[in-house]
Amino acid sequence: MSELHRILVTGAGGGTGGVGGRVVRQLSAQGIPVRALVHRDDERANDLRAVAGVEVVVGDLTSGADVAAALDGCQRLYFGMSVSADYLQAAATVAAAALDNGAIELLVNMSQMTVSQMSLTSTAESRHQHLHWLAEHMFGWSRLPVTEIRPTVFMENPLFVMLAAASIERDGTIRLPFGSGRTSPVATRDVADVVAAVLTDPSRHVGRVYELTGASSRDITAIAAEFSRLLRRPVRYVDVPFDEWLERDLRPLGFPPHVLNHIATMARLHQQNRYDRVTSDVADITGHPPAGFDSLVSQTPALQHAAA
Repeated sequence: MSELHRILVTGAGGGTGGVGGRVVRQLSAQGIPVRALVHRDDERANDLRAVAGVEVVVGDLTSGADVAAALDGCQRLYFGMSVSADYLQAAATVAAAALDNGAIELLVNMSQMTVSQMSLTSTAESRHQHLHWLAEHMFGWSRLPVTEIRPTVFMENPLFVMLAAASIERDGTIRLPFGSGRTSPVATRDVADVVAAVLTDPSRHVGRVYELTGASSRDITAIAAEFSRLLRRPVRYVDVPFDEWLERDLRPLGFPPHVLNHIATMARLHQQNRYDRVTSDVADITGHPPAGFDSLVSQTPALQHAAA
């Protein structure tokens, strides 16, 4: 490993499954100094302050002044942000700050695997997925030393945590409009492991694109069988018509329009079999196989309550 310089980790206080926070803790455990950029100074920020070697700063990823200040003295950074209509502005701000910094040896960008199936004129994807597509191109045009991380759907995505977990707890069903579509959810902890490994070895990973999946791709009927085994109770898949699911299951959760559009689109793309992908990138980079749904059960109270 080269000389240790402080690494900037954005989105350290939130996001689906908390990739940024996990990366902060992993780097700190290796004795690497970390600056964690959080959007809000709350309990999660205080938890990060308690981690040895971590400096917490509060800022807005769309503010050039905030990002430049957070990046000062850092030579590597991880850019990740929750689903937001401001995502592209934040990505452009980070790229501009990294170029202005002049000493960046690696920028790890959290993208998503859907980008690999998209084009400028494709229309099936969500607005947020199009922002990711544009951001990847922008980072490429910048000529910054970038590594792209493209996970398939996160295991901790609301489709599984908030929706499937709730219906499993309620009546032993998984109510989703996926039809016979297959999917390969990847655990947040595996994604964080990959990001941390990339950040600690820039020369090996710069310029690469890594597509992260779970160990296998299967339909929701097979996933229901996995939950049956893990929870020791019957769990079955109910294929719900999309419009019924949208109105009865998703809209009542009260997501903002941009987030609602993204989650609903992910469901449509699952039905179209767009997540039927398997790679070995997690194992190749981390040296361990991808986690299964047992990791989701262990951290989801609703699923723990549903166990027999």
